[in-house]
Amino acid sequence: MRPGKNIAIKVPLYQWDSTVAYYRDRVGLKVSRILNDSVGFSFGGMTLWIDRVSHQSQSDVWLELFTDDPDGALERLGSPERDELEPLDTVTGHWTSDPAGTVLLIRKEKSA
Repeated sequence: MRPGKNIAIKVPLYQWDSTVAYYRDRVGLKVSRILNDSVGFSFGGMTLWIDRVSHQSQSDVWLELFTDDPDGALERLGSPERDELEPLDTVTGHWTSDPAGTVLLIRKEKSA
């Protein structure tokens, strides 16, 4: 397994605007992409996504890991499969979490 290209901070609705402004205006990160409920910032070689989540009451950090064998990696980690978290329509992989509850997307990297 190796680090992916995305880090997401899932933010409750009431904190989203101020969190986006914080990373943009105070930290000084450059906005790289804007979607309906997400703003992506350039973060070294990665993208830091600030995602607006209406059904959450606190922020969570979600990490992405690449592997050639998502099923084997999930088994090796011994972590629970949590594929109900978000759809994986265009991704080959699994959602899981570490012992502290940090959500991990273990997925196969798309070929260029």
